[in-house]
Amino acid sequence: MAKVEAVEKKTAESVDKGGHKRLLQGIVVSDKMQKTIVVKVDRREKHDQYFKYLLLSKKYKAHDEKREAKVGDKVEIVESKPISRDKRWALRRVLVRASL
Repeated sequence: MAKVEAVEKKTAESVDKGGHKRLLQGIVVSDKMQKTIVVKVDRREKHDQYFKYLLLSKKYKAHDEKREAKVGDKVEIVESKPISRDKRWALRRVLVRASL
């Protein structure tokens, strides 16, 4: 029984590493560049020693061809081929519009 579970787990891991592109959700913090947005993505990670959850964030530059995302919008970005030195992500869709 344990062997079957190990095989299933191994195949699930190989599928995740396959040709699937990563998706991230975050908040747009800047849209001042032409066709480029800066998205802040938050993640929670448990501290090894103190077992406290830390909120870690990282900013990604994403390509926004139609310039549809604005500051404060919650968006989904997808991994893409390198577009410039810093841009390796593209806007997939706007999830929630920011209320003004």
